[in-house]
Amino acid sequence: MKSIQVSAEVRSSFGKNAARQVRMRGRIPAVLYGQQEAALSLTVDPKDLLAILHSAAGHNTILSLDVKDQGSTSVILKEWQLDPIKETLLHADFLRIAMDNALQVSVPVLPLGMAKGVKDQGGIFEFVLRQLEVECLPADIPEHITADISDLEIGSNLRVADLTVSPKVKVLSDLDLVVAHVVTPKEEAVEAEEVAEPGLEEEEEPEVIRKGKGESEEGSEG
Repeated sequence: MKSIQVSAEVRSSFGKNAARQVRMRGRIPAVLYGQQEAALSLTVDPKDLLAILHSAAGHNTILSLDVKDQGSTSVILKEWQLDPIKETLLHADFLRIAMDNALQVSVPVLPLGMAKGVKDQGGIFEFVLRQLEVECLPADIPEHITADISDLEIGSNLRVADLTVSPKVKVLSDLDLVVAHVVTPKEEAVEAEEVAEPGLEEEEEPEVIRKGKGESEEGSEG
């Protein structure tokens, strides 16, 4: 995985107003920490980070953070905050890394091929697990892990244990977790028409016999 250079400057003013002023200048507040060194408050260009987040490696990209007047250090983008409406970056956290120390990261899982259960049996493919937790050296972080779904039939599934992963990468996720499966299409419920039994299609109302005055009196006398 290539290292991408990102420029940063030390930030000396803090608080909401200071952060707002930083963003007005086209930059965002950031923090650098890790490796048992003191945290450092910075400002960076959000465009550089957005380009990294939209790249194939995404947030697992190894960065060479060049801090003005303080030199460069290897980092990864650990956390970031997005504006929920504008989807612009508001803040970023960088984690110092050592190239000889293993990291725990999340790697995207990408499906490969078309499942037999979809192509030949008319089933529906469901992608369940899109991120895999792994541990490896920074240089060995994969951009993604491929999940071959070609042999999936209706009722079958692909688990974490079935994935092909580099021997340099240790999988931390539960090996029994389902990555993907193919299910039978859900038929739309159709209301059954009521079918009347022969001879009972129309239920006759009970006949009400009303006695006249004379009949009532006769019955009383009898």
